[in-house]
Amino acid sequence: MTIKIKRIDKTLPLPEYKTTGSAAFDLYSREQVTIPAKGWALAPSNIIMEIPQGQGLIISARSSLAKSYPGLILANGIGLIDSDYRGPNDEIKISLYNFTEKEIVIKRGDRIANAFLVKYERYSWNEIEEIDNDNRGGFGSTGIKLND
Repeated sequence: MTIKIKRIDKTLPLPEYKTTGSAAFDLYSREQVTIPAKGWALAPSNIIMEIPQGQGLIISARSSLAKSYPGLILANGIGLIDSDYRGPNDEIKISLYNFTEKEIVIKRGDRIANAFLVKYERYSWNEIEEIDNDNRGGFGSTGIKLND
């Protein structure tokens, strides 16, 4: 499948799968971004993408993010880009949070996140008054005993 993509700065590379087994491709920061101590900032990814209908783009931290930028995490754990986020100014941005006491500077062109496409289905709801199933036992019920 081919997906339409627009790079804002053509001097930075297109996203690419780094190995034949890569499930995700890397996202680069289009600009140098300073994330303040105990604060957050958005890093522009340099791309606008026409995500196919029925799919979403999941953004996750690269496994090397903690090594390259200790104290920096994706602000929401992961990001989700909907298929209708595709306008001419809808650059994908990476939300970053710095939980250290010092500012962190992301350099232009650094690979800071992974992204992968996922298919989904949409459902309608059938509201009922009672659920006719057995309880599983609650949080941690499949092996972790919280209060022995």
